[in-house]
Amino acid sequence: MPIIRHAESRRTETPNAVMTTFASPTQGGAGLAVWHVEMRPGQSGPLHAFDTEQVWTFLSGAATVDLDGEKLAIEPGDTLVMPADVPRQVFSDPDSGMTAIVAAPAGCRAYTPEPIDVSPTCALPDGDKLVPAWVV
Repeated sequence: MPIIRHAESRRTETPNAVMTTFASPTQGGAGLAVWHVEMRPGQSGPLHAFDTEQVWTFLSGAATVDLDGEKLAIEPGDTLVMPADVPRQVFSDPDSGMTAIVAAPAGCRAYTPEPIDVSPTCALPDGDKLVPAWVV
C-alpha cells in the first residue's frame, strides 16, 4: 500500500472552495478519490450533480445542503450521503464557513443544468460532463 505524504496532496482552488486531494489514481490510489473541502464563510458551490455517489463528513463550521430540493442543515460530525445524479448545492455558514472530507469513486464526473464557465485547472470536459481535478 502506498503512503501519500502530506507534501504530495494536490490543492485545487475554485471560485467557491479549496479542494485538497488526499488520494486519487494519480497519487497512488486505485478506485477511490478522497479530498478535503474548505469553504470560506458565505460561499456556495454551483447547482450540480455527480454521476456517482459521494460521502461527505463535515469536520467544522456548518452548511446548508440543498439536495434535490430538500434543504438540510449540517453540523460538524454529520455525514451526508449524496446519491448519484441528484442535484445538489452546498452553502457554507455565513459566519464560520465549513470543512469536510469527501470520498467518491475516482474519475466521477459532474454536470450542471445550465452550462458554466470552468477553468481547465479545476475540471476537464468529458463529453457533456466535467471531471474535477481533485478526483483524478
